Amino acid sequence: MADNNSAQQKTEPPSPRKLTDARQKGQVAKSRDLSAALILLAALVAIAMMKDSIVLSMQRLLLEYFSAGIVVILPGENLPYHLLDFLARSSLIIMPLFIIIVIVALAANMAQVGIMFAPKAMEPKLSRMNPVEGFKRLFSLRSLFELAKNLIKVIVVAASVYLVIKSRLPELLMIYFKTPAQLADLISGAMLVAAFAGGGAFLLVSVFDLFFQRYEFIKNMRMSKQEVKDELKQTEGDPLLKSWLRRRQREMVMNAIRREVPRATVVVTNPVHLGVAIRYDEKETTAPTVTAKGAGDLVQVMRRLARQNGVPVVENPPVARTLYKSVEVGREIPVELYQAIAEIIALVYRLKGKAV
Repeated sequence: MADNNSAQQKTEPPSPRKLTDARQKGQVAKSRDLSAALILLAALVAIAMMKDSIVLSMQRLLLEYFSAGIVVILPGENLPYHLLDFLARSSLIIMPLFIIIVIVALAANMAQVGIMFAPKAMEPKLSRMNPVEGFKRLFSLRSLFELAKNLIKVIVVAASVYLVIKSRLPELLMIYFKTPAQLADLISGAMLVAAFAGGGAFLLVSVFDLFFQRYEFIKNMRMSKQEVKDELKQTEGDPLLKSWLRRRQREMVMNAIRREVPRATVVVTNPVHLGVAIRYDEKETTAPTVTAKGAGDLVQVMRRLARQNGVPVVENPPVARTLYKSVEVGREIPVELYQAIAEIIALVYRLKGKAV
């Protein structure tokens, strides 16, 4: 049971195939806060640069319509058409602002996830309409974390705006001595500065959120060793995935060797082609257990680690071959090898001066 549980632990990084499948389902590492912060700051920059032009154009448009309304008596049935014309011309004035916002929104999303088309994400799912599942999500740890994150975001942004307003408070208190034009400039300037401060704080928080989202995504996409093996069987024809999986398997074997050889009772070799690390502790297990295996150049790594940690190395080609081929890592040795392993361990104990 312990072996099965350890095999299902998701300790391996996600493979390219799993990441591709997740992307097709719309599952990507993305921060909505970062996109919102960039859109907000882009809109503020555009407003700061274009506000005089927009205000002047709107003044001219309103003056034109008010003047026409006073001079010319329009039939009542023409009023809807003039209203639509006014709305259309007003939209043209602020259209550059909307274009900038749309461009920044697309760029922010593409910078995070690239160009993505995920039709599977649009497929209807009954689980989304299940009120019980929705209630569980509402009171889940994830929801509590999002609530805490939003509270921190509000506090940081509000504190930034407060500090800016506080620094400009003496100037704002002089509004009674300003002309209407100066008052409008003063208030709009203060609002823009406060908005920039809040947007900057929002952007800073969203950058941290992006790193967290990526960390959470990779963590949730991790694979168990069994999943890596199963995927290898399913993707025999893909050379890129085969190469990646072989590299991952080698890393897994190397990690096991580095972790287990220093704790092994003995390392049995072939002598240079195969190596098997065996651990036996009569207080923990009823039979010796294979804790690591290696072939080729990995045998030299096992020898070096064993020498550095005082673990005996015994050359026994028949036993090494049998253990390597028939016993999986983490499994106890079969009964038919008890005698041979017992003799090897007895030899190790004698070399260490330990009673058998």
